[in-house]
Parts: sequence; structure tokens; C-alpha cells
Amino acid sequence: MTSRLPLPGKTVRGSATGRPVMALLDLLGRRGSLRLLWELRDGHPQSFRQLGTHAGEMSPSVMNDRLKELREARLVELGTGGYLLTDSGRSLLQKLKPLHQWAEDWARQS
Repeated sequence: MTSRLPLPGKTVRGSATGRPVMALLDLLGRRGSLRLLWELRDGHPQSFRQLGTHAGEMSPSVMNDRLKELREARLVELGTGGYLLTDSGRSLLQKLKPLHQWAEDWARQS
């Protein structure tokens, strides 16, 4: 079975060449991906049920698909206490914090 995970060097949404940033944006642009990463930002493991409660209206099947993709991308792992960000996942969220701050500033100006 071929992976549906967007990978650098492979055709992804918006890029026939699969530039790494386009593969990342494809992954993060999938419904629920960013929300799941954001809910794991505090570093505390969360069960599937806890994540579902915090992720709002996401269906269990979509959440399962996204968690599978995020695990395959090595951004999330399943530990004994539940789902956690990997070192790579934490690094990504650190790099997204300035974007979050920019959006907050933008919202105040609107």
C-alpha cells in the first residue's frame, strides 16, 4: 500500500516537485492536523479520547487518520500515557510560535 503522507521529493498539493516546505504545508493543511499538534503543545500525553474532547468537532475517523499521518511524519508518537509530540514536533511548534504571535497582532489590528 502506498503512503498518502505528503513527503519531500514527491508530488504534493501545490507542488509537482515536492519541495520540502510544500510537503509540510500539505501535511499541516489537512483538516485537523494543526489542531492536534496545538492540543499536544503542553507536553502532557493525551489519550485518543482526551484529544478528541479538546479537538472539538473532529470525527474519530478523521482524527485517527491525522494521528496516523503525524506519527508517520515523526511529529507525534504514542507513548505509554498517550499521544505526545516528538522532538521534531516540538521543534516545529517552536518555529510556528512567531506565526501565532503575528496572527494575534493582526487580529488586534482588525
